[in-house]
Amino acid sequence: MSKRRVYRSLLSTGQSGSHTDPPAPNPSPEPLVPNPCPEPPEPEAPTDPTAKRRKVKALKEFGVTSIPAAPSNIHSLVIIGQVEGHVVLPNQNKTTKYEHILPQLVALEQHPGIEGVIIILNTVGGDVEAGLAMAEMIASLSKPTVSLVLGGGHSIGVPIAVAAKYSFIAETASMTIHPIRITGQILTVPQTFEYLEKMQDRVVRFVVRHSNTTDHKFREMMFRTGELARDIGTVLIGREAVDCGLVDDVGGIGEAIGKLRALIEEQKAGKGVPLQ
Repeated sequence: MSKRRVYRSLLSTGQSGSHTDPPAPNPSPEPLVPNPCPEPPEPEAPTDPTAKRRKVKALKEFGVTSIPAAPSNIHSLVIIGQVEGHVVLPNQNKTTKYEHILPQLVALEQHPGIEGVIIILNTVGGDVEAGLAMAEMIASLSKPTVSLVLGGGHSIGVPIAVAAKYSFIAETASMTIHPIRITGQILTVPQTFEYLEKMQDRVVRFVVRHSNTTDHKFREMMFRTGELARDIGTVLIGREAVDCGLVDDVGGIGEAIGKLRALIEEQKAGKGVPLQ
């Protein structure tokens, strides 16, 4: 066949490229037969390494695999062990560092979503100036605060406990009141004793100003003899701390949260949103 006839044949069939065979007819569908050996499912994608690290950290820090993350307008501030001040304590001591607490309190004061703060205490005391600084910060918060003493709130833990707007103590918890003590080398000169006396007066004035006890009563408990071996002071347990006016009430976490919510509602009602 000549080239001209081939070209005309292609134009008549509408093909402009090379010739291709027509598609083969579709075969009849085969019946579905179950696979006796199904293939194993594809392995899941590896977990997020960041989420895994968070779970490991929660397990190490809190003893659980996850922490409930329910939204709340209440923040919990925990003060446990020994209050660490300007001197770093040994690694085996469980401590609360005041340089960690003070920035938290500043952030809580500014946070618009936090309406109340609960302070949980189980402390043996520690650095006087650091503890007093924490107590002053708690007392100066404009938001409602409630403290709860669990186990113990000794020494400088007493001003921290009474710094809240309302304070609770567990029935079996204790609080030790004693004069200020300094460990290490001391210069036995009049100026040293005057400094200790002024520091002690600061603590006494703060406690009296933020509790229902009196100056005379608190100093009498501070210098009482016979209750502590080789020392002077007073140990108050549960209801005794309430009877002397140091703590407001005996209760646990339920009572503390309930009181804090009531204080939050009172503050909201006191501000009074003007009617339109």
